[in-house]
Amino acid sequence: MKKLGAKDKIQKRTWIILALIVGLGFVTIIGKLFLVQVVQGEELSTKALDQQLKDTSIGAKRGTIYDCNGKVIAKSATVWKLALEPTYFEDDEQREYVAKGIADILDTDYEKIFEKTKKNVYYVDIKSNIENDVKDELVEFKKEVTEKYLKLANVIYLIEDYKRYYPYGTFASSVIGFTGSDGQGLAGLEYQYDEVLSGTPGRVLTAVDGTGKTEMPYEYEYKVDAINGYNLVLTIDETVQRIMEKYLKQGLIDNAVYNRGAAIMMNVKTGGIIGMAVEEGFDANDPFKLVSEAKKEEIAALPEDEQDAETSKALSEQWRNKAVSDTYYPGSVFKIITSAMALEEGAITLDSQFTCTGAYSPYEGVNPIPCHNTAGHGTQTFPQALCNSCNPAFMMIGQKVGAEKFWEYYKAFGYSEKTGIDLPGEADDIFFSQDGSMGPVDLAVSSFGQGFSITPIQMITAVASVVNGGNLMQPYLVSQIVDDDGNIISATEPTVKRQVVSKEVSEELCKILEENAVSGAAKNGYVTGYRVGGKTGTSQRLADINGDGIQDYIASFCGFAPADDPQYIMLVYYDSPQGDSYYGSTVAAPVFAKIMTEVLPYLGVEAQYTEEELANMSTTAGAYTGVSVSDAKTAVINDGFAPVVYGNGDVVLSQIPAGGATIPQDGTVVLFTDENAEKETVKVPDLVGMSIAEANRSAALFNLNVSISGSASSSNCISYSQDIEADTEVKPGTVITVSFCETGVAD
Repeated sequence: MKKLGAKDKIQKRTWIILALIVGLGFVTIIGKLFLVQVVQGEELSTKALDQQLKDTSIGAKRGTIYDCNGKVIAKSATVWKLALEPTYFEDDEQREYVAKGIADILDTDYEKIFEKTKKNVYYVDIKSNIENDVKDELVEFKKEVTEKYLKLANVIYLIEDYKRYYPYGTFASSVIGFTGSDGQGLAGLEYQYDEVLSGTPGRVLTAVDGTGKTEMPYEYEYKVDAINGYNLVLTIDETVQRIMEKYLKQGLIDNAVYNRGAAIMMNVKTGGIIGMAVEEGFDANDPFKLVSEAKKEEIAALPEDEQDAETSKALSEQWRNKAVSDTYYPGSVFKIITSAMALEEGAITLDSQFTCTGAYSPYEGVNPIPCHNTAGHGTQTFPQALCNSCNPAFMMIGQKVGAEKFWEYYKAFGYSEKTGIDLPGEADDIFFSQDGSMGPVDLAVSSFGQGFSITPIQMITAVASVVNGGNLMQPYLVSQIVDDDGNIISATEPTVKRQVVSKEVSEELCKILEENAVSGAAKNGYVTGYRVGGKTGTSQRLADINGDGIQDYIASFCGFAPADDPQYIMLVYYDSPQGDSYYGSTVAAPVFAKIMTEVLPYLGVEAQYTEEELANMSTTAGAYTGVSVSDAKTAVINDGFAPVVYGNGDVVLSQIPAGGATIPQDGTVVLFTDENAEKETVKVPDLVGMSIAEANRSAALFNLNVSISGSASSSNCISYSQDIEADTEVKPGTVITVSFCETGVAD
């Protein structure tokens, strides 16, 4: 073999090295191809697709919320979302120009916008919920940018979006709730039905060229339309809700209520909620603004480092729906339930008698538990005991029922579980034990509604079952879900959970509760001209929330109408009244009467006046203008009114009350006979705290008329409010509505 020379050896090594390099290169290339195509293939394909496509979201229109008559109470209107596409910028001069122009229009921080223009991305959000007038300014600015920098034609991007509006502001805000800046439901029905209301966003996918800066022709665009959300039709009646909110709010003021109040009105036959008011309410258009001035002052007095946390807590309380999320001792309203279980079990009859000496010991050795009438009611029948709201009698009734049966009925009436109403945040009850076991004292106090806690929605649902024939209904707020074309997607049918008591027991209790509203402890809830039944409640609160060391109370009233065929039931509930009284009879019952006085005629419930009511009813003034003073006076007297003449003219120019206006029987008609007389005014006197006779005499001194409202059937009645404030300047003859309630009623 020929021996290789040194030159050949070098050449051979060179070829080997080259072969190794080439081989290694091939291995590297193959490995890289394997890595790119197999290992990272899916990831890189996605990145490539992202670079080649621009993905823009299209907002879906949130569904509208209607009341039962089709009135819009929550809707979405068109607004705009501003975005930038920073990839189009070529230098800082362009970025500064655009950022400054947008900052000036939006009245916002220039630096923040400028920083976003430097991002190396295709899309960046700047601001949402832009109204049309501001959007128009941005469109004009976009034209200026395009004229100055042609390549920036697509740098400003305006996308149609939607913003939630609540036309009535504070109306039913605790029920309706509100949405966040992203359109997502955060409270109330907006939260509960968020998936139904929100719809499905759309998308626009647009192809771009290799530079990533130029959009491809239209045929390379793919659009998926947004699907609007469905609409809700509620059982709530806007008119009823407004009346409830008006009087509930006035009750807060009149009784210096510390911790808000609530009222629920339900159709007893269906379980549909006609109205649910919570005061103080908040403006759903501005839910993060505190409503309570007292709470604002409390927070302002705190150290700065504590204020944010306390504000958040206060907002949560403000949004809280007391009707479903708060628990309370129900007090004497629960005596309706104790009565129903005792009658159903045959533990008592209508003829059963109970002797009240002012207090009662459930068993020997325990301190007597007092009655609100410390002198005692004496011997009374069961109906009398219910109308007297006698605690000792009901402790005796509770003993006859027994702890085991009491717990069975407690569960049957739905207190041991949530009602399942279609609202978030419903609270559980708090009973003595998980298994319902009770000691003798527990049973005694629970018979008149103390010692355990329930929610207002549980209370009204249970009482509704007592008066509707015995059926426990499923309460609900949404009657239908419909699309934009009016097609019904789903409908809520009234649901009977179970029959708790018999129709016979229901009818017996309706009669007793009607008598209670006419002549018993519930008479301040009586509504003139209507057959109303009801029960008052006054209970101690679990804690001293006011922090003043004084026991707080819950004042409530639950009533229904018409008593002979119940259709509607309402619970009025005030948490910690701090005024002159804390009893349900004087705090909650008059508010119930005021609401029902307006609501029942509106709902078409027919009035049934007694002869006494007809005799005291207001009538209609005649027309007495354009005739001589003497003829007018004669006509006024013949119509049963007292004429009073202002001025020196011979002919009546005008009158108060006007012809056809409502005026109390035996009222005063003021006749004006010249222009100077027509300018006469008088100051309204303070008519609060008076008897009916005193109020009439005081008003007559100023030639004013008094229309009586509320309980006015006994000599113990006293006025507690007037619809025209004292010292207001009015014309003589004006009719002032004065509300009365009976004093000395302590439950």
